[in-house]
Parts: sequence; C-alpha cells; structure tokens
Amino acid sequence: MKRILQSGAVMLAVGTMQPAMAQETAPVQPVAPAQPEIPVTDDTATVQIPEAQPAEAPVLVADTPAPISYDVAIIAAEAHVQALQFLRDGGPTIWAIAALSVITVALILWKIWRLALIGAWSRGKAGRAVDAFAAGQADTAEQTVAGRRGIRSKVTHAAIRAVSTMPEEKAREETMRVAKRELANAATGLRALELIATIAPLLGLLGTVLGMIAAFQALQEAGSKADPALLAGGIWEALLTTAAGMAVAIPASVALTWFESVIDRIRRDLEDHASRIFLSPRPAKLQMAAE
Repeated sequence: MKRILQSGAVMLAVGTMQPAMAQETAPVQPVAPAQPEIPVTDDTATVQIPEAQPAEAPVLVADTPAPISYDVAIIAAEAHVQALQFLRDGGPTIWAIAALSVITVALILWKIWRLALIGAWSRGKAGRAVDAFAAGQADTAEQTVAGRRGIRSKVTHAAIRAVSTMPEEKAREETMRVAKRELANAATGLRALELIATIAPLLGLLGTVLGMIAAFQALQEAGSKADPALLAGGIWEALLTTAAGMAVAIPASVALTWFESVIDRIRRDLEDHASRIFLSPRPAKLQMAAE
C-alpha cells in the first residue's frame, strides 16, 4: 500500500512538470504588427483599399522678363549720368566741344536737306532739255526746265534763254553768272563745317594742356607725400578733351569732303550742259533774234 502511494505521487509530479517544460521549451512566435482597419461595406462586403496619392511635382516658375521700356529707361538714365560725369571731368573746354558737336550734327542734317531740295542728285530734266536743244527743239527744251528748282535745271534754262536772246559772248557771261550764283548757294554752310573740323582738335588739345597743368600743380602742392594715382587721374581726365575734339572733327571732316564732292559733280554737269548748248547749231530764228 505504501509503494502504491509513492508511485502515484511520482506520476502526479511528472504530470505536472511536463506542461511547464513544454511551455519553457516552446519557441517564441514573433508578434505581427497591427494591420490598419479596412472599411467593409455592409451591402457588398467588398474590401476598399485606398489608392496611393502620387507625389506632386515641383512647379517651376519661369523668370518673367522685365518690360522693354523699363530696360530702356535704365539705359537712358545711366547714359545721362555718364554724360554729366564726362562733362564735369572735362572742364570748360569739353562744354565748348559739346556745343560744336551739336552744331555739327545740325549743319550736316541741314546741308543734306538743302542739297536734296536743289536737286543735287537729280539729272533727268536738265539732260533731256539739253538733248532737245541739240536736236533743234529749242521751245521744247525751254519748257522742260522752266519753273524748276533744281540747280541744273536753273542754269540750263538760263543758258537756253541767253542763247536765244543775246549774242554769244554776252550769253556766255550770263550763263557763267547764273552758274556761279547757284554754286555759291549750294556751297552755303561748308565754311562752317571746315572751321569746326579745324578748331575742334585744337580745343581738345587746349583742354589737355590745361588739365596737365592743373595735375602737375596738384602734384607740386602735395610735396613729398605726392600720390602717383593723383597724377594719373589728372592726366586721363585731361586727355578726355583731346578724344572729344577728335570725335567731333572726324565726322565734320568726312561730311565736308562728301559735300564738296557732290558740289564738284554739279559743277562738272553745269559745264558740260553749257558747253553742249553753246556748241549746238542754233535754229535760224534764234540766230536772227540773237543778232
């Protein structure tokens, strides 16, 4: 009986130890993360999975160009400031050169308009009148150039009338008189351009000399503490007037040469027309009227 009780106690102890050992030796299962709740509709019991929203692309804003009028205004303001600074640095001489530059531009524009007004680049009517007179059609030639403002037409008309009403010697003198008068009127303003082309560089040189004198005086007053930068600044400011004088004289000289060449061509045309008129055989009635 005693043995039976001992064996039952042993079996009971073994039975209680096995679950504990099994619990100790069982592997630890990883805990899954909690899943978000998925809404389910009551009617269809379908799972609705939210769609992933695409990432928004960065919006690139293009630089809008500044208005053109604004840029032009800035450029004009900067040019105005630089011009005033240039005039202040150049001294009184640069003001005189600036005035000459304005006069030069005005003279060139006026002279171009004046030459165009007197027909400096037009030869058609006068040439046809001379051809008609050489062909014996004196009345047609005179009507072709009558009342016209071109310099060639005026001189040609004067020559035809002189040949028709005066002896040959007096007709030549009358034609020469009209040609000289018209050429003198055409050359108006050229002396002024020639004067500007001559004195503009001299004014620039004068301003440079005065500026150099002022720079060396400042250097002398500085004494032993003289700064070479002070001398260099005075020299380049003095040279501004020379550059300005040349900038005015060069266009004036070019325009003067061009205008003179135009007037020389007009003079050659007048001489040619007059020579053809006097060398052409005159009709009998014109010859009798001249005598």
